Amino acid sequence: MDKIDKEILMHLQEDAKRNTKEISSLVGLSVTPTYERIKKLEQNKVIKSYVALLDNTKVNKKVTAFCQITLSKHQKELINNFEEKVLSFTEIMECHHVSGNFDFLLKVSLSDINEFHQFINGKLSLVDGISTIQSSFVMNSVKDSTAYAL
Repeated sequence: MDKIDKEILMHLQEDAKRNTKEISSLVGLSVTPTYERIKKLEQNKVIKSYVALLDNTKVNKKVTAFCQITLSKHQKELINNFEEKVLSFTEIMECHHVSGNFDFLLKVSLSDINEFHQFINGKLSLVDGISTIQSSFVMNSVKDSTAYAL
């Protein structure tokens, strides 16, 4: 990946709806080589997908929480079971297996505290192998970015 590829990626991260002609003028190439570079970045899975980023408050997801999950044992079977269950929970936006004082960090998005309570008690706490769940609620997002600095 060279400097122009990185420039293309930065412009697509800013606005994935930019067309090839627009991007080509921004990076100083003609349309065809720009198109070919984008296709190659897609084929090599550098660009995984194109998405619309939504305003959480306008889609009634006003509560964001980070849940720190500790498993009762750090065994492959428990880890696999936990990961499989997490994939089925639409409330979970992100799940990361981490090092440190807990095993997993979840980002959860819900409409209100009552829905969060129902999620914890009716879904997450029922997953086999969970020892503890500690939750922190987002009060204000200072920075919320999906773009990588290249």
